[in-house]
Amino acid sequence: MTIAAKSSKKSTGFIRNSTLILLAFATAFFPRVLDNVGAPSTINFVHFATIPLATVCVIATSRSKNRYQVAISWSLLIALLALLGVMLASALVNGAGIINVVLDFMLLGEPFVLLLALVSIPMSSGSFQQIKKWLIYFNFTHILFAYFQCYVLRLPATRIAGGDLVQGVFYFSGAGHVVGSSVALIFGMYYFISAKTTPLWLRVTVMLAAFWQMIISDAKQVILTFMVAGALLMLTKFKDIGKLFQYLAIAIVFGYAFLWCMENVPAFRSFNTWVRPEIYGPDGEATLLKSASLRIIPSFYESPLNWLLGLGPGHTVGRLGGWMLEDYWSLLSPFGATIHPASQAVWDAVTASWLGDQSSMFSPLFGWAGIWGDLGLLGLGAYLYLGWIVWQKLCKDDFSKFLVLNVFVVGLIFSQMEEPGYMLTVATLIGLQWQEHRATRRSPSLPVQLKSGVVSH
Repeated sequence: MTIAAKSSKKSTGFIRNSTLILLAFATAFFPRVLDNVGAPSTINFVHFATIPLATVCVIATSRSKNRYQVAISWSLLIALLALLGVMLASALVNGAGIINVVLDFMLLGEPFVLLLALVSIPMSSGSFQQIKKWLIYFNFTHILFAYFQCYVLRLPATRIAGGDLVQGVFYFSGAGHVVGSSVALIFGMYYFISAKTTPLWLRVTVMLAAFWQMIISDAKQVILTFMVAGALLMLTKFKDIGKLFQYLAIAIVFGYAFLWCMENVPAFRSFNTWVRPEIYGPDGEATLLKSASLRIIPSFYESPLNWLLGLGPGHTVGRLGGWMLEDYWSLLSPFGATIHPASQAVWDAVTASWLGDQSSMFSPLFGWAGIWGDLGLLGLGAYLYLGWIVWQKLCKDDFSKFLVLNVFVVGLIFSQMEEPGYMLTVATLIGLQWQEHRATRRSPSLPVQLKSGVVSH
């Protein structure tokens, strides 16, 4: 076989792998659209099968010989197995169903499984550009859907689900406006920094369109998470004084502009909901409600093992225990799904508080509390270890680090770190940024050149 023939065969393989990844991603990005046009509700679970299947196919066919790439893949795989091991131990101790383990592992581990696929490919220029192109198409569609919902269907005036129905492709879901706004803003930032050959006016327009989607969706918490994540990113820049001052200047300008808008622009006045000092402090209603899960969950502990392994997968306040088991009980109960009274106890605290239906900012059902409640300190440690691997080995630029910090912050607010549409978008962008960084390095041990499309080992 000639060298040209071998190269053609490899390129075909890489394009096939990139197509698999795109199809798997699409099953998590568009299921709500399909659900709303008549597909069975099981369509929302398809990505739990397609993401692992695509990853297995990619790993089996990529056969990368780059030691650094292989080492990262093994690190992610071992950390995922550690998380799965903690879940199995927790389920055994607490009598949780095996379907609870499967679903909880996919909700928490699926983004890292997708990252495993993305970093396992010795990516060619063609496959990189294919994934990037279709990701742009997907997100343009999402933003256009949101504008159609707002200005054509006029859904903000509809009082179903609190009126928060401008959700883009994540329509119709409980927190779809928050997920949709987060995805749009993240994509807007990515498009602005990565579409370098696109005219500046178009990149700015896309960024502003994504920002306005957040406004018309009334997803107030999204801008707060971005601001906090940006502040945390600045804290990592003390060794780079120039960049620190650059980010600080941007933050000051944006902060003053945003405060002015809150006082003078009607569309921004809903942000004043949080400006109520009396609800904060040790005895404030917001503080008491937000910390309710931290007080209620330990009251159900029956042994010291619960501190280490929690109350079991899906048994407390994560997305699985908080919503999914109830919403899909008729579908999941035949598979041996289990519930725990701790979930209802926390919901009772939400119902009893006058702040319970005001904003998810005050909710005690948030991501980090869910991991700790379900899986204990060992589960929390396993998940943080996965995050540390991504931060240390895959975040090669400030945008990737910002995405990780954004996930950390949203985990303090609600269950968004278990929302596939959001988390898989974050994972895909981090993976693409890592591949681009790897391709442009001059080190002989990193031979892939996306710019020229040459792949060699």
